[in-house]
Amino acid sequence: MKTSNTWSTALSTTVLVTLMALPAAARSPSELPIAVQMYTLRDHGPLEERFAAVQAAGVTAVETVGTHDVTADELNALLSEYGLEVVSSHTQLAALRDDLNAVVEFNKAVGNDTIVVPYLTEEMRPTDADGWRELGEELGGFAADLGQEGMRLAYHNHDFEMQEFDGRTALEIMLEAAGPEVLAQIDLAWVARGGHDPAEYLGLFDGRLFAVHAKDNAPEGQGEQERGFAAVGTGVLDWDTILPAAHEAGAEWYIIEHDLPIDAAEVVLTGATFLTENLPEEVTR
Repeated sequence: MKTSNTWSTALSTTVLVTLMALPAAARSPSELPIAVQMYTLRDHGPLEERFAAVQAAGVTAVETVGTHDVTADELNALLSEYGLEVVSSHTQLAALRDDLNAVVEFNKAVGNDTIVVPYLTEEMRPTDADGWRELGEELGGFAADLGQEGMRLAYHNHDFEMQEFDGRTALEIMLEAAGPEVLAQIDLAWVARGGHDPAEYLGLFDGRLFAVHAKDNAPEGQGEQERGFAAVGTGVLDWDTILPAAHEAGAEWYIIEHDLPIDAAEVVLTGATFLTENLPEEVTR
């Protein structure tokens, strides 16, 4: 028995030392709060092929674009087939104004609780600080209505919200007027195009940052066929500074997006790989 115990102890020690010597298991996109904005894949075949591209990149979460012209049952069937969940939906402001109940009904049916206003057409954009405050107050009202349904509202920026009034951007003015119930979804590439440092700008939304849109800007004069955008980690943005800043500000999701990709599936795969390898170790899903 004594010999057996000695052998057992030696074996346990050997196994422990061996395990300690092995490299830590690599993280996968499915273990991290990484999602894909489906607008990126809008030209990548039918909806099932788009979801297949997300699955192939190892990502298990998506941000939808409205209803994708399918019923909730049809969307749920595809989500189930490709192992995906909806974490948010880009829903036009006009849809909230026209029929908020329909927006709530559809998104509840597909398991989504976060609505994001993604874009303002030119005629909808305020031209002064008071106009941005009025828009913020309207969004605050929608947020209150959604809150009664157990849902949230966020707003996604482009560069035109970086316009300044008395030293403050339109986005800051609008979100202040909206109140803390309206969250921020910061598009990092558009912030940079608007003349601001993305890492510093994220600090303005500490505690109300729902997500960042992770895409890159190509070096000046490059990527013209893709509107000057680039896959995450292949452009000029300082991700070593941005990703820790996003985590510090409380980002819940890191959402891969590209406005006009030549190869959307490759952009998604590149983004998923880069984020998986470079998100701070403290970031978990």
